[in-house]
Amino acid sequence: AEMAAARLSGSENRLVSLPLSRIRVIMKSSPEVSSINQDALFLTAKATELFVQYLATYSYKHGRGKEKNALTYSDLSHTAEECETFQFLADILPKKILASKYLKMLEKEKRDGEVREDDDEGEEEEDEDEA
Repeated sequence: AEMAAARLSGSENRLVSLPLSRIRVIMKSSPEVSSINQDALFLTAKATELFVQYLATYSYKHGRGKEKNALTYSDLSHTAEECETFQFLADILPKKILASKYLKMLEKEKRDGEVREDDDEGEEEEDEDEA
């Protein structure tokens, strides 16, 4: 732990790309968190960075973006939908649909008498995918 603390002091920017101050703010937003150890902050930042790299790499390799040599939102959304590891992100990375298709879905719900104005797009999209 002493080595990690020593490394953090001068070269933390080289070891982690994410801003530690921002991560500290996010961590402190949890009511259960009262104080944050510097090592815990660094490890959380590094773990987050590695997770994002893994998500991006997996999505690129298994998506259609590699045909264009680019990672697309659709690749990320497809990964969240199809890969069990990333399914917890499905509501954050919903599949995109056209506004016209969404409006048709709303009309269908009105005809079926099921319209609920508080539904968000993510739920609408999941309903469409299952049909």
